[in-house]
Amino acid sequence: MTEVEQVLVIPRSTVMDDPGWLGVRDADLEGFEELVAREGAFKPRPAMEMDRSWKQVIPYLVLRDRDRYFLMRRTKAGGDARLHDRYSIGVGGHLNPGDGDLARGLRREWREEVRADFEPAFELIGLLNDDTTEVGSVHLGAVYLADSGGLPVAIRETDKLAGQFASRAEVAGVVDRMETWSALVFEHLERIRV
Repeated sequence: MTEVEQVLVIPRSTVMDDPGWLGVRDADLEGFEELVAREGAFKPRPAMEMDRSWKQVIPYLVLRDRDRYFLMRRTKAGGDARLHDRYSIGVGGHLNPGDGDLARGLRREWREEVRADFEPAFELIGLLNDDTTEVGSVHLGAVYLADSGGLPVAIRETDKLAGQFASRAEVAGVVDRMETWSALVFEHLERIRV
């Protein structure tokens, strides 16, 4: 019998009403990681994909090199055809019991997704929400920003992704082909010019 994946969730009511906001909020960040540690629980992913009273917490890392973004494009080798040739500026994924907490889960995602000889400083800059879709309504992004400081970064799974640093103008040129979360984060970062 296959074991059901357990994912980290928090009660929706601890961070928002229903429906929640659309986009990135940079308010109420102080104490968010502590809130997740205090209110978070690991629950079966299939049930959580259907239950709007919980939000699956996803660390979502945007990597930059000064004013350039690490821009990724999904290839046709990826499993989900809806994402083929879609662009992303975010690296992230579900947190599982082995991760322990949000910070360790973020570090695991960093190691799994990119090839780099360093670990940058991760700064929590916002909470990302999109209740306009079924998938979005049960997920909450914890958006982190990091800078490579000119050090090289590459994609680990080159059969599924291609990636390189791109100028703001280059990223803006593909925003209409971005995954929703990436487009929302890019628009937010451009608006506040962090």
